[in-house]
Amino acid sequence: MKRVFTWHVHGSYLYYLTHSRQQFYVPVKPGRRAGYSGRAGNTPWPENLHDVPAEEVRRQQFDCILFQSRQNYLADQYEILSKAQRKLPRIYLEHDPPREHPTDTRHFVDDPETLLVHVTHFNNLMWDSGRSPTRVIEHGAVVPPGVRYTGEVERGLVVINNLGRRGRRLGADIFARLREEVPLDLIGMEAAEAGGLGEIPHHRLAPFIAQYRFFFNPIRYTSLGLAVIEAMLVGLPIIGLATTEMATTIENGVSGYIDTNLDTLVAGMRQLLADPAEARRLGEGARRYAQERFNIERFSRDWDETFAMIGQ
Repeated sequence: MKRVFTWHVHGSYLYYLTHSRQQFYVPVKPGRRAGYSGRAGNTPWPENLHDVPAEEVRRQQFDCILFQSRQNYLADQYEILSKAQRKLPRIYLEHDPPREHPTDTRHFVDDPETLLVHVTHFNNLMWDSGRSPTRVIEHGAVVPPGVRYTGEVERGLVVINNLGRRGRRLGADIFARLREEVPLDLIGMEAAEAGGLGEIPHHRLAPFIAQYRFFFNPIRYTSLGLAVIEAMLVGLPIIGLATTEMATTIENGVSGYIDTNLDTLVAGMRQLLADPAEARRLGEGARRYAQERFNIERFSRDWDETFAMIGQ
């Protein structure tokens, strides 16, 4: 068991990460601004996640440092870590594919002493990771026991935070266009500003999404979202773009429909709205696949092996 210092960058990911057997420490600042919010919100944080006042971090003992954002790596570490702590074994967890150029972007870490962990094989393929050793740890997730797909709401559901200001990359235009052709709801942070329903607390998310006929992912280019995996584990059929890691996750006619032709996706949505039994069949296919590939036990084991390996 290791004492791992990291930052609160992606709340859902941090929650799943703490299912591993390590002890995690996150900094907290007054106002709990981005990266320094600690055990904030309604997430049922486990006992192995510990808040540390930012001014106390330098006096703590850690075994390794886990970076999760460019801000953490380029600025935060020099502000709150001691010189000795900055020499500890280091992991950079890259949550996204390259933004500047999809194939020719050199990762800014580029350090043979820092392990670069990618969350999808697509991301690992697209980044030029330079001299950094790399490893892929695919997502893992869990939903509350007993929460299963019902599908009685004859609408599709989109789950994306801040969609209105994240634009084309996250598919804001696709959502706006397709909701004119089929009934779609949007939830997430700032969803109301984009014509959606608002934000649903994470502990209420699974039973909320279970009511919807299908889950729609309009994102053109980002990592495989945890919301997609959570929807699969609940048992929703998935409709989305055949891009990034989605192309290896959803199988047409088995767990949902993916395509790059939006008209084809609209046809699939209409089929599921008209045929609840088919939607349930595809959703069960999605659930079985997610249980095999994205189960929390495999995810936790991969992280425990990674923490054990660094610094040896």
